[in-house]
Amino acid sequence: MYLTLFSIFFYTFAGSWLPASVESANILAVETIGAKSHWNFMSSILRALMENGHNVTVFTPFADGNRENYTEVETSTGGMIFIEIDIKDLLDILDGPIRVISHMSGISRTLCDLIYENSKMKQVLANTRADFDIVIIEPIFSECVSYLAVKLNLPLIYVQPVPTMGIMERIYTGDMSNLAVVANNYAKFGVPKTFSQRTSNLAILIYGTIIRMYNELIMKFAAPRDYDLHAPIPPSLVFVNRHFTIEPASPISSNVVEIGGIHLNLKATKKLPKDILDFIEQSPHGVVFFTLGSTVKMTSLPKHIKKALIDALAQIPQRVLWKYEDEIENLPKNFMIKKWLPQHEILLHPNVKLFISHGGISGLYEAIDAGVPILGFPLFGDQQRNIENLVNAGTAISMDILSITKDAFLKNVLELLNNEKYMENAKTASKIFKDQPMSPASQVVYWTEYVLRHKGAPHLRSHSMNISWYQYYLLDVIALILIFIIVVVFLSYIAFISISKSFSKYSRNTKSKSE
Repeated sequence: MYLTLFSIFFYTFAGSWLPASVESANILAVETIGAKSHWNFMSSILRALMENGHNVTVFTPFADGNRENYTEVETSTGGMIFIEIDIKDLLDILDGPIRVISHMSGISRTLCDLIYENSKMKQVLANTRADFDIVIIEPIFSECVSYLAVKLNLPLIYVQPVPTMGIMERIYTGDMSNLAVVANNYAKFGVPKTFSQRTSNLAILIYGTIIRMYNELIMKFAAPRDYDLHAPIPPSLVFVNRHFTIEPASPISSNVVEIGGIHLNLKATKKLPKDILDFIEQSPHGVVFFTLGSTVKMTSLPKHIKKALIDALAQIPQRVLWKYEDEIENLPKNFMIKKWLPQHEILLHPNVKLFISHGGISGLYEAIDAGVPILGFPLFGDQQRNIENLVNAGTAISMDILSITKDAFLKNVLELLNNEKYMENAKTASKIFKDQPMSPASQVVYWTEYVLRHKGAPHLRSHSMNISWYQYYLLDVIALILIFIIVVVFLSYIAFISISKSFSKYSRNTKSKSE
């Protein structure tokens, strides 16, 4: 009886705290970047929403067919698809923060043009009826992406496939991470520990901000667009591909939700192909898994680098699984090469002892999930920073792939394989990563519906959105303090001069009287 009364009491009063359910919403999504890793993050978010009964229409360069509650519209990226690129061509464009920022800020409006010139998108923009309830889009280095939400008068959610927002953070959230403790996306260090690194962090921010604003201003005057006539709006929410196993803990704004590794929750683990499974399980010493992801063509590596890699790995007792796009003459007996390999499924096998990777964020989450140490060959963008954070965590070693030697590479491979601390640290990171109160997919569903329930949730936005940059950095207060100090120093100087003159005059008068 008492249990029944308690149950009635609990559901009557506690039930009022449960959020009201949101009816099936119509979601309009846009993938702006032609990179598989970016699309994997976006598609995982959309899949979570679709599986919870929401209808999704997405504009994407990676269309693979419609499904129930899910409609794709294929878009053009003007040839800017980042898949299997020659490594030299890639680094000519994206090597180092200056090149990355200059390139991305230059092409951002071009990407907006390609999206808004799509015939299906023109129909969406021309339709005055509210066919959609919310817009989800990956932002770039221009606020032109918010035009879609402005035109349709809908709440806006940004999807950030890298761990931090870099030079765009203040625009998205109104706030800015402390440059003394949080490294820029394109920094070559995980945490700015030294004076030179903090200085470099500040320089990247200043340079990136100036270049972005300059390019935006020039293109607005040289080639004005319809979206220039509408004031951009900040997002209601930002989903960020971040978790503190990779990204050091730091303060975040109320409208930022961390969903690092979301693709793992929604990715159905498949059985490994028999030949790969046999290769792994028949290795008495374990397996080393080597891939540089989908962006870089492994065959484009310089011959002497490939030779150093192969010669070194041929000397270890472990077998080597290598994602490679071509045949290799005189392939060592402990090698298996494939043009495509099921990355997550391979890493989850307990006989995999080491992951050699370029540092793409999705692959790193898969390695952390599996508890596998990493040898990183970061190439561009956030990869250097990602790997350095894992080096700091004791789960990885970082190397420059274009300057390696056989001996140095072999030494690091053996260090990671034979020193138990790396595997222990990787297993610890895996336990921490899996210990979450709510899955990233559940967070996506909850917070998207939260924004819908609360009409864009403007209360999540920081007051810093309403003040100018010089007020945010307290430059007006600092200027007042400096003026006050200058006035005090000046008055003190005048007083000192006046007192000095008076004392000097008094001394002369006293001396003349004594004579």
